[in-house]
Amino acid sequence: MRQKEKITIYDISKKLNISAATVSRALNDSNRVSPKTKELVLKMAKELNYQQNTLALALKSGRTFNVGVIVPYINHTFFASVIRGIEEELTPKGYHVIICQSHEDVANEARQIKTLLNTHIDGIFISVSKTTEDLSHIQEIQDDGVPLIFFDRKKDIRGVSSVTINDYEGAFMATEHLIKQGYRNIVHIGGDSKLEIYKHRYDGYIAALREYDIAIDNNLILEVSSTVEAGIEAVKELLDKNIEFDAFFSASDYVALGGLRELRSRGIKIPEEVGVVGFSNEPFTKYLECPLTSVGQTPMLMGQIAAQVFLEQINDQSKSVKVEKKVVLMPELYERETSSKKGVTVNL
Repeated sequence: MRQKEKITIYDISKKLNISAATVSRALNDSNRVSPKTKELVLKMAKELNYQQNTLALALKSGRTFNVGVIVPYINHTFFASVIRGIEEELTPKGYHVIICQSHEDVANEARQIKTLLNTHIDGIFISVSKTTEDLSHIQEIQDDGVPLIFFDRKKDIRGVSSVTINDYEGAFMATEHLIKQGYRNIVHIGGDSKLEIYKHRYDGYIAALREYDIAIDNNLILEVSSTVEAGIEAVKELLDKNIEFDAFFSASDYVALGGLRELRSRGIKIPEEVGVVGFSNEPFTKYLECPLTSVGQTPMLMGQIAAQVFLEQINDQSKSVKVEKKVVLMPELYERETSSKKGVTVNL
């Protein structure tokens, strides 16, 4: 059976009675072609089931129209939402998104970067692993001249853009909210302090206590991994040691969920006896039996803006010095039942 011949730009040009050059420009969204002609070309291309030759396009433009996104874990809603935001911005522009996971291992992260660079990627978006300290593999990206955008977890490298949230402000808001609800012995269950995001959340917690003249008690400060199990163990430790506390602010919703489970298992009333605030506003937070107050990180917006920063960089290759952008998004506190005492008004 004879194989069906592949549709070319010449077939489209014959159908519309315009030059092949005009068809090519229209398909590549050139400003030299009117919007009406572009619309006609795209409509005919769809009718004829035309497929662009991506290899030829890459050779002509110097681009592969592939970008890589490296995250610690894809099964975290936050990272999945950031990726969706990146895709929503880049897919209509003809880009394909290649997703890689580091599994919090810098060696994996380095291998993923090498693989992406070997495929002549157009850009790399990365949220670094918690074990990333040596930055030689990050330097390889810069040495290759590939646009690099950090999101959420970043490293301060000259000339590299980033899109993050104001973790300090988010933690301050969370702690201040608990204080205004009448809580005074507030625990902070933080994450790995090697990661900048968790250091900033700790700093925001400390700043809020100082703002309201509440003494800092090191017995109320814990550092754990961001898992439900770690949250269970952290609260279990506090209770078993008879450490007095009436609230906790967790740098992770998963840790907060574990803490909630342990409190409920011991018959401790929430929020009457202990108030709880998490961080990230994971989807499950509002569907719990006692919905969890949490700080939202706007991950979709983070991904969209990261993609926009990338497009600005790659579309302006004329500049010998790249413009470094540090975009910091503002968090939002979602007040729910785990921390909001009904009818409570505290004069501070």
